Amino acid sequence: MDNDRSDAVHGDSHELRIETQRRRHPKLSIAALLALLLLVNLATSLYQLPLNRLVERRICREYYSTHDPSVIDNNGNVEEELCKIDVIQQGLAWIIGVMETLWIVGDFIMTIPLGFIAEQHGRRSILWLNLVPRLFMLAWAIVVGYFEQSLPLKAIIAGPTLSILGGDCVFNSIVYALAASLTDDNVIRATYFSWANAVSYVVTFVGPALAGATMTLNLLLPFWIGLCLLLLAIPIVAVLADPVQNLPLSEDEQQQPLISSPTLKAQNSRNSLLTPIVERARTLRAIVRSHPRNLILLLASFFLTSLASSDTKLLAQYISKRYHWPFASAGYLLSGKAIVNFTLLTIVIPGILRSRSQSQSFSDRDNVRYARACLVVSVLGAMAIAIAATVWLLFPSLLLYSLGAALPVFTLGLLKSPSVSPRDENQPASSADPESHIFSIVMMVKTLGSLVGAPLMAVLWVRGIVTGTLGVPYFVSAALYLAAFIVFAGIKIR
Repeated sequence: MDNDRSDAVHGDSHELRIETQRRRHPKLSIAALLALLLLVNLATSLYQLPLNRLVERRICREYYSTHDPSVIDNNGNVEEELCKIDVIQQGLAWIIGVMETLWIVGDFIMTIPLGFIAEQHGRRSILWLNLVPRLFMLAWAIVVGYFEQSLPLKAIIAGPTLSILGGDCVFNSIVYALAASLTDDNVIRATYFSWANAVSYVVTFVGPALAGATMTLNLLLPFWIGLCLLLLAIPIVAVLADPVQNLPLSEDEQQQPLISSPTLKAQNSRNSLLTPIVERARTLRAIVRSHPRNLILLLASFFLTSLASSDTKLLAQYISKRYHWPFASAGYLLSGKAIVNFTLLTIVIPGILRSRSQSQSFSDRDNVRYARACLVVSVLGAMAIAIAATVWLLFPSLLLYSLGAALPVFTLGLLKSPSVSPRDENQPASSADPESHIFSIVMMVKTLGSLVGAPLMAVLWVRGIVTGTLGVPYFVSAALYLAAFIVFAGIKIR
């Protein structure tokens, strides 16, 4: 009995210090997080568009050197308009699809091991490690692009292989867990998530336009800019507050270790790599089982929406192929779409949250209501993109589709809802940092959706090229959003 009372006191003391630590500099912490998101996502955005053109140019040159060398100029270039034929676009789709899949596979496999390392060495260490594969991917594109005569095109596929050091799943789970740890207020937390999503969509606005403008000057220039941005991100990671890592142990805790703490397990299991990974997997499983059925439904919706949103990676290829636009021009069009996303997430959604908080509290039912609205809009937007016969019809379709971008603001906001969180008596004893675990689980599920979605959309896109029905990926995406709406409808708020 005395031990139980002592453990309770220690637990209360631990939670109190977490609360004090995370509220000490919330403005600096959220600003650093948003800056890190901006730099990393912008570097990634600058990679995608010129990568498509880099691969397409090589495939195009190899094709015409065999079939019609007369279209190749003295510099070894081919007019981009001539590269939109089916056989070249199929080759482009396969290579980009393989690279997307490799990036996601490595990231997904290493999520649990890197989560364990984060508990042992801190989240900042993992964020620094996460920059390594991104730096390599950009640098390798420059190498392959510069040494075109020496390296085969398939060498570009090696770029994403270092995702075993962490990719988007690891990065996002840490960033969102840090953002969630800054406050217990639902409105403020939803606002933080809205800001984070807004930064991501600022990137989708600035990134394609910047990539399109710079790649017309030099195809490798966007990669160089991306490298510089990632280097700037290194010192910003040092500013981030990690409330769990920075906590000083009390005198009692130093004398009596918390046996159930994953951090202690990490420190006591250095001689075994497999054991702590298995223990962490069991911890994640225990956390999921301790939660009500609503969490399972929420995770299922995360999987389906992540699977459906994999179609966005095809937009540049889709626009370029279907409407015979250069990739640089497609980048400008995608930037126009992102303006709506940015306006929605920086002005409209925060305005709704503030107005509701002034009149009445922003409830979990509001989160569910707005999430369902976003899913309906996503279904309609994906359908509109699939049937858009001209660019003038595509642009309003993209704007409609972008209205669903606020979905993560409301679905992530539900993770700490009483209807989703376990009751106190069901809390797993082995979870010292449940927020971090929950966001790791969510990001793993979303990454699994992307893992399935990347090859699926590539296959559908190639199939669409072969059959002439180019909108096939977006018809499937609309069906997946509809399935997510049906699953989400099963969530009951108490």
